[in-house]
Amino acid sequence: MFKPTPNPPARKPSMMYMIVPEMDTESLLAHSCESLASASVMASDFAARLHGPDRHTAMAIQQIVMLAERAVNRALDNVDPA
Repeated sequence: MFKPTPNPPARKPSMMYMIVPEMDTESLLAHSCESLASASVMASDFAARLHGPDRHTAMAIQQIVMLAERAVNRALDNVDPA
């Protein structure tokens, strides 16, 4: 089958926010946990400024982030039990 346009060139991913390949799992989980905790606080603060359905949506986002934070915390516990 004839294709009227050529394939686009392969996209080279940006290296700007690359995570070091040698980073250990415990460090990755710890940084992820801190990022999720910050996102949870920001979403909660933002939700406090809203009313009605928009507030409910922001609170739902905050709860999803909080649950992800808890899952990462559990994974971190599994990697390095106390």
